[in-house]
Amino acid sequence: MPTKKSVNDVSRETDAGEALTSANDARAQRIDKWLWCARFFKTRSLASRFVAAAAMRVTRNGATQRIEKPSFLIRPGDEIVFSRNDHLRIVRIIDCAERRGPAKEAALLFEDRSPPPPARAEKQPPAPGRPKGAGRPTKKDRRRLDSLRAGGQMSKTMADKPET
Repeated sequence: MPTKKSVNDVSRETDAGEALTSANDARAQRIDKWLWCARFFKTRSLASRFVAAAAMRVTRNGATQRIEKPSFLIRPGDEIVFSRNDHLRIVRIIDCAERRGPAKEAALLFEDRSPPPPARAEKQPPAPGRPKGAGRPTKKDRRRLDSLRAGGQMSKTMADKPET
């Protein structure tokens, strides 16, 4: 017949279970803390909120899993995938951090496997501006600017007329 366990017995079992887990996970770290130490985020609370809100995935031993909680433990060798500022980040974790150090130390914690950002379109020539201090544009000036922005072509009647 099972015996009743006291609160102390349960806490001892929990402590022993945590000790075994922490011994096995000696090289594991919370994802929010690691992202903060690796300088992906300025504060740990920002990293925590991002993990809770965003779709992050971790690949461990070939199995991919979605991360929904900031307390998720990551280990060296894991690969995390997330999107931030419209940029897909694929990062392989090399090491766990002891502390948040300088950027040179943070760069040693991971290998960035992200695809290169898409090439930016060539810079468009600046829109014809007005001299500084010329005041508000007149209705005629505004129409000319609107037509330039819309298609780049001014009507012939506007182009033929000299500015007054």
